[in-house]
Amino acid sequence: MKLVFAGTPEVAVPALDALIASGRHEVAAVVTRPDAPAGRGRRLVASPVAERAEEAGIEVLKPAKPRDPDFLERLREIAPDCCPVVAYGALLPRVALDVPARGWVNLHFSLLPAWRGAAPVQHALMAGDEITGASTFLIEEGLDSGPVYGTVTETVRPTDTSGDLLTRLAFAGAGLLAATMDGIEDGSLEAVPQPGEGVTLAPKITVEDARVDWTAPALRVDRVVRGCTPAPGAWTTFRGERLKLVQAVVLPDRSDLAPGQLAAGKNTVYVGTGSHAVELLWVQAQGKKPMRAADWARGARITEGERVGD
Repeated sequence: MKLVFAGTPEVAVPALDALIASGRHEVAAVVTRPDAPAGRGRRLVASPVAERAEEAGIEVLKPAKPRDPDFLERLREIAPDCCPVVAYGALLPRVALDVPARGWVNLHFSLLPAWRGAAPVQHALMAGDEITGASTFLIEEGLDSGPVYGTVTETVRPTDTSGDLLTRLAFAGAGLLAATMDGIEDGSLEAVPQPGEGVTLAPKITVEDARVDWTAPALRVDRVVRGCTPAPGAWTTFRGERLKLVQAVVLPDRSDLAPGQLAAGKNTVYVGTGSHAVELLWVQAQGKKPMRAADWARGARITEGERVGD
């Protein structure tokens, strides 16, 4: 088939690579978000997908919106059979959905109908899911509601951050998307409607969602820290300033600290929760680089009875 691939961030690059490497289909063009300011100089930078496509000599389309007339005209000129999508980052209007004969097929990082929305991996971790995965489905105008072509499953490991889990799913999902394109082309795959039950939503995680509630059980604190790493980053406050929590572990044998109460030893920093304490391993103070929590505590000269989160 002739394909136009739509994607933007680094997590979409393995799928693009898999389609290029398959040799069975032609990636005629790539659609990605416009260049965005990045770094201290706020210089405009192309998306990871755009950079990879340019390296491969593939035409790159960067419409401000996917309903832009010039983009739609070019899409019709290319006349793709199918448009695979991974984390493109913009809603596709009906006028664009109607262009490819076999539709737009999205790789979504959950086992649909669970976790429809922008942040499925973060929500799966924060909810304590033990198994997650990726799905390919035919895009409709509803939110991740189209019929499903295929899935792969992935076990959630006890120390996984959303970054860890998303990286594994990006590679497993790349193979799934390539296989889905093959199955659509040879007629061996048929999309199956999603069940009406089991629908959960995964909206974008806000900064406020990532604030740690120290009255919650330690397990909940652990899930928030892992689910919000690397973005947007779990956080609390200390002496009126924001403190980012990069890595923490649950201490099931210590429950003598009140919620938010700090206990700093020579090489350890413990915080009380609504159940057991957690140990802070890495933190990032406002305006600083990430550092070991024990080094931060020594520099801050934490006194007995001090708390975080007030």
